[in-house]
Amino acid sequence: MKYILILFLFFSSAAFAQESLKQTLSFNISGKVKNSSTITLDSLNSYPVKVIGDIKVTNHLGEFKHEDDQLKGVLLKDILSHTVLDAGSPKLYSRFYFTCKGNDGYAVVYSWNELFNTEVGNHVFIIMEKNGIEVDKMPESIQMTSASDFKTGRRYLHNLEKIVVGQVD
Repeated sequence: MKYILILFLFFSSAAFAQESLKQTLSFNISGKVKNSSTITLDSLNSYPVKVIGDIKVTNHLGEFKHEDDQLKGVLLKDILSHTVLDAGSPKLYSRFYFTCKGNDGYAVVYSWNELFNTEVGNHVFIIMEKNGIEVDKMPESIQMTSASDFKTGRRYLHNLEKIVVGQVD
């Protein structure tokens, strides 16, 4: 019985690891919105692609982990600009936030004001190309980065699966 349990744990953890590395080719936007939507690679290609440049990825302590070169991306706020929030008035937009989740369970959060009312919003990207590799060829796509963060790894997300729009009461 003990060996069966060990085998079960081994294979279930291997299955989980494989699942977390599964490439995403689209993501959903849902939550406090008038209509949910699915963003595909084709629809991402309809947005202006901007040169991000090179990013030194650091951990929560600011320690260097690796560098990503030749990044190009689409601004998250350009994609979200087509999402109609379920708000009675634009005055309520300051209460909205976006939880971006990867298929491995990692999540990062942006407020509406942060994306649409500060300079940060001009530096939050869906990565379309990295190190000369296009998004559909990257094993960990769809990726996101907040290029102006001091500790860039904290909001560097792999395999974006969904964006859930929430509202603070």
